[in-house]
Amino acid sequence: MTALHQDTDWTADASRPAQARIEREAHKLEKRLCREVGRAIVDYRMIEEGDKVMVCMSGGKDSYTLLDILIKLKKRAPIHFDLVAVNLDQKQPGFPEHILPGYLATTGVPFHIENQDTYSIVRRVVPEGKTTCGLCSRLRRGILYRVADELGCTKIALGHHRDDILQTLLLNMFFGGKLKAMPPKLVSDDGRHVVIRPLAYVTEKDTIRWAQQQQFPIIPCNLCGSQENLQRKQVGEMLRDWDKRFPGRVDNMFNALQNIVPSHLLDGTLHDFQHLKATGVPSDDGDKAFDAEEFPPAPALPGLQVVQIS
Repeated sequence: MTALHQDTDWTADASRPAQARIEREAHKLEKRLCREVGRAIVDYRMIEEGDKVMVCMSGGKDSYTLLDILIKLKKRAPIHFDLVAVNLDQKQPGFPEHILPGYLATTGVPFHIENQDTYSIVRRVVPEGKTTCGLCSRLRRGILYRVADELGCTKIALGHHRDDILQTLLLNMFFGGKLKAMPPKLVSDDGRHVVIRPLAYVTEKDTIRWAQQQQFPIIPCNLCGSQENLQRKQVGEMLRDWDKRFPGRVDNMFNALQNIVPSHLLDGTLHDFQHLKATGVPSDDGDKAFDAEEFPPAPALPGLQVVQIS
């Protein structure tokens, strides 16, 4: 009997280091999320004294993470601001309308569920087989702007993260012919609202891990019908592949969005190429036209040998 008790105690002791490690990792992740969201808020002055921030909740991992981290930051922020969570129930068949109200009621944050049947409109207007996301997002945007007015919100917070921003950059380059991404802060298209993206510095990997750790009641995003061939999905897969095979590449891409040199692009509206003249003044940002490009070497792929060619 004594031996059995000793075995049981030994098993419990053996599990403690693993549990402690899990708790440490969770704490590190929480600190990183709070740090990156706080840094973005400060860098772009997203939230100010007295703001009432409408947090748009879709039921996905990103919006849950956004609300959760903003709640944590609100408790320690040096300024006062209020939060209100808003979900737009678009009446997709099978939408579990009880999940978000049930969860939001546990947060202590005021919330509003807006019921609008945009699903029927989209299905009636968009031909079968065509992507519905464009029209759906326009309808959703207009409704959320109206709700923000009705609730007296001064800021509208969306759950787009760093990977969403980079996907948008590549989509605009590949298919739109523009060097354009998602800004962390912007004035809405009706000119009446300030939209913010506090997760701008947060990676999707971290929102996935946080959602798993917190066991958020995730609502699937394919209720309107799976659209596997969306270009955004393909670009997202490409970025994830790069992140695995070439560590640091995606980080550098994001950093590039904050280190723009207009004189080394081709947009004449940003840099006056037509009236450019020699000044005789050296510039560190000048074009080293006859120098070889210098970039750090790419990491070797597993299983490949580097062959020196002379």
